Amino acid sequence: MNHALASSLIGKTDPLPVEVLYGDTASDIVLVCEHAGRAIPQSLGTLGISDEVLNSHRGWDIGAEMVARELANLLKAPLVIQHYSRLVIDCNRPPMTPQSIPCESDHAHIPGNIAACQSEKADRVKAIFDPMDAAIKRLFETPRRAAFSIHSFTPEMDGKSRPWHAGFLTRASLGTAETLIKVIQKHQPDLTLAINEPYAIDSETDWFIPHYAEALDLPHCLIEIRNDQIDHSEGAIFWAELLAEAITDLMETLS
Repeated sequence: MNHALASSLIGKTDPLPVEVLYGDTASDIVLVCEHAGRAIPQSLGTLGISDEVLNSHRGWDIGAEMVARELANLLKAPLVIQHYSRLVIDCNRPPMTPQSIPCESDHAHIPGNIAACQSEKADRVKAIFDPMDAAIKRLFETPRRAAFSIHSFTPEMDGKSRPWHAGFLTRASLGTAETLIKVIQKHQPDLTLAINEPYAIDSETDWFIPHYAEALDLPHCLIEIRNDQIDHSEGAIFWAELLAEAITDLMETLS
């Protein structure tokens, strides 16, 4: 995709919505990072939110892009990175649903979304969601054997502490989650790891796993890492190396 093909929502000085690493490799794995960025198209101003909100977990998955990039480098696996803030459009939500362009995120109102009409929301789908989805679809035109989505979560929500260092989300690939946890805990037994924490996969509020990984019957997980561990390069590399070893072990069991 180039700027000439983008909707008028995306200007010439705005970043492209999607970046694909290792797209031409023959890897059996597909990686996705839907909440990597926090860009807002200049045409939308600030969405009426502060820098504090944008830079928090509301605006993006802190550290997820660093982990995903390093993981792709280690595995030499294709990775789809989405550069716009989840507050512009959440690309892990079915498009045009209430969660897709949220009016509120963790008690912060998003005035630019509250005021958006249906055609404006459709423009965001066309300009940002559709290119990401098309990039993912192209990767699956080559047969793959596993799929993983990289996310992060805030250590506290609604005054409640979230003790897990990482969660492995799945409803149709429980063995995959169990294998990843087993391998990681072999090397780092002090980590608190869980299946389907702090979230669970839901067809109404998730896109990549239901629409691609489950639909293609691939071993998969949506991997959630607590963001205070990966908001710096050393932590991101640590987690990428753990995940690379766990995924490599998993792939050997699938041979």
